[in-house]
Amino acid sequence: MRIELTLDDDVADFVEEQSRVQNKSAEQVVNETLRLGMTIAARPAGTHEFRVRPNHSGLVEGVDTVRLNQVLDDIDVEEFLAKDGR
Repeated sequence: MRIELTLDDDVADFVEEQSRVQNKSAEQVVNETLRLGMTIAARPAGTHEFRVRPNHSGLVEGVDTVRLNQVLDDIDVEEFLAKDGR
């Protein structure tokens, strides 16, 4: 498809520079850049790539972190009963 466009100066400068740097025609640079833009624009809004970086917690394998508060409560009860003499 042939189409005539008027490019802003900064866009035209970018196309000319990339054409020279990549040793490609201006048409190739425009097509590749538009394809890249279409790929990004096609992503659902609010999605972005992220990575989860694990952090060493220092806990021993097999420790149930959900039950730690219960264990602390049990220790408190045992200490209270020991002081109370029961």
